[in-house]
Amino acid sequence: MEMLAVPAFVLDKERRVIIWNRACERLTGVAAEEVLGTRDHWRSFYREARPTLADLVAQDRGDELDSLYPQAARSSHVAGQLVAESWCDMPRGGQRRYLATDAIPILDEHGKLEAVVQTLRDITDEKAAQVALEQLATLDGLTGLANRRCFDTTLGAEWSRALRQQQPLSLLMVDVDNFKAYNDANGHLGGDECLKRIATAVASEMRANDLVARYGGEEFAVILPNQSLKGAAIVAERIRRRVERLAVPNGRGADEHVTVSIGAATAIASSDTTACQLVATADAALYRAKHMGRNRISLPASEPEHIPGARPDSPVAMNLS
Repeated sequence: MEMLAVPAFVLDKERRVIIWNRACERLTGVAAEEVLGTRDHWRSFYREARPTLADLVAQDRGDELDSLYPQAARSSHVAGQLVAESWCDMPRGGQRRYLATDAIPILDEHGKLEAVVQTLRDITDEKAAQVALEQLATLDGLTGLANRRCFDTTLGAEWSRALRQQQPLSLLMVDVDNFKAYNDANGHLGGDECLKRIATAVASEMRANDLVARYGGEEFAVILPNQSLKGAAIVAERIRRRVERLAVPNGRGADEHVTVSIGAATAIASSDTTACQLVATADAALYRAKHMGRNRISLPASEPEHIPGARPDSPVAMNLS
C-alpha cells in the first residue's frame, strides 16, 4: 500500500487512519504523520466535517451515498463497496479537485469488518474537458447563447416544473425584421455581427433563471419561468426598445435601423396541454406582429394587445386583433 502509485488510505473498524500512503501525501499535501491514528482524514479533502466514502463503508451508511455524492455515485457489485465522484476542497492544496473514489471493506475470516481501503484518482482535467464539451453541445457557436438543442431540453424541464408547481410559463419568439435583405446588403460577416449585437441586447434583459436561445437563423427564443403574460409583455417591450436603441443601420435609409418583432405567449401547464402548444401560440403571435408591420409585439389572439409600459404612439400599443 505504501508504495502504490495510486493515492490510498486505510481506516480501521473504528475509522482511525492506519495507512496514508505517499501518493496520498502528494495528492493532499498532508503528511502521513499528521493523520495516522486520528479520524481527521476528512480535513484533507473538505473544509467542513463530512464523511468520506470509507466512513460510509465503515459505518454501514451506504444508503446515504446519493445524498452525499450527488454527481456520480453507485454501489459496486462487490458487497459493501462504494464508488463515487465529487469535487473536493483540498484545503492544503489550495485548489479544488474532482476525485474519483473507491472504498472497499476488508473482512476477517468470520465476515466481520477489519478495515476499509479507499483509493483516489484525480480526474479534474477530464472533468474540465467534459464540461467544455457539454458547453459546446449546448451553446450556439456564433452568439454564445444557448442553442436549439439546449432550448428544447430546457423548455421540457421548465414545462414539467410548471406542471408540478402550477405556475405560469411564458415564451417569447424574437425575429429580426427584414434580415435577409440586411444580409444581402452587408454580406454574411455583416449579418453575423448584427446577430451577435442583437443576441447581446436580448440577453441583457434576462433574469438569472430565464433562458435566451438562438432558435434558428435570425430567430431567438426566450423562456421566462413563473412569468405572467403581462410580465412577459413588459420584458418583450424592453427587448424591442433595446434593439431599436442599437441603431444598427438597415441600409434602407439614413434613419432606418434594424428592429425586431416579438410574439409572446403564456400557459399554465396542465395534462391537457403541451410545451409544443406554447411554442405554436408564440409563433402565431410573432407571425401576426410581422403581418401587421414589424417592430412590434403581439400577444395571443385572445388577449388584449396593449403592452404595459409602451408609449401610446408605439406600434406595440395598437390593437392587432
